[in-house]
Amino acid sequence: MHHPILIVEDEPKIAALLGDYLHNAGFETTHLDRGDQVEDWLAQHTPALILLDIMLPGKDGLELCKSIRRRRDTPIIMVTARVEEIDRLLGLELGADDYICKPFSPREVVARVKTVLRRLQPGTAPADDLSLDEAGYRATIKGRQLDLTAVEFKLLKMLADQPGRIFSRSQLMDTMYTDHRIVSDRTVDSHIKKLRKKIAERVPERELIHSVYGVGYKYEALVED
Repeated sequence: MHHPILIVEDEPKIAALLGDYLHNAGFETTHLDRGDQVEDWLAQHTPALILLDIMLPGKDGLELCKSIRRRRDTPIIMVTARVEEIDRLLGLELGADDYICKPFSPREVVARVKTVLRRLQPGTAPADDLSLDEAGYRATIKGRQLDLTAVEFKLLKMLADQPGRIFSRSQLMDTMYTDHRIVSDRTVDSHIKKLRKKIAERVPERELIHSVYGVGYKYEALVED
């Protein structure tokens, strides 16, 4: 059974464009143009993923994201023209799986939808031949060992366990330091820089850990469509 992609967008032209591209990619879609329609619809339906605009009449996307997350774990990609860092971080901390900023390429949206759904598929094989031994804090990629510190291992595991998901620096800091010590964003950036360098020594043909401007970082696996 194919569950639809729910598009929550109050601009008809954008909603129609997203619907057309998703249909061409083989997805079914349903469109709602008001935030206060969403929860009643979700009580009767189970979408595969929700494309959720932030600026909506009736109820805004951030409120909706928080409310939906209390009841279900349906993946949510937030769509917004508001690029302020606080909105991005707030959306992610409320449980959004990814962010797309207007104006956007419809092809990019389809690619993001596929990435999020792919990582949620049960039994998905580890990408890039990446192997993580949590007990021994050992990591190998393409059969070659990565010489990682404990902090670098924790960062890599958090990112690679959910490829495509954007993690804010505060989320990564909580993983790095469970004692909740006060560290700066620069500390996270420094560890990520070192981790990237070590991965590049093993797979120089592709950067796997990507910066997301104003938000944080994500791991993009080498998976072919």
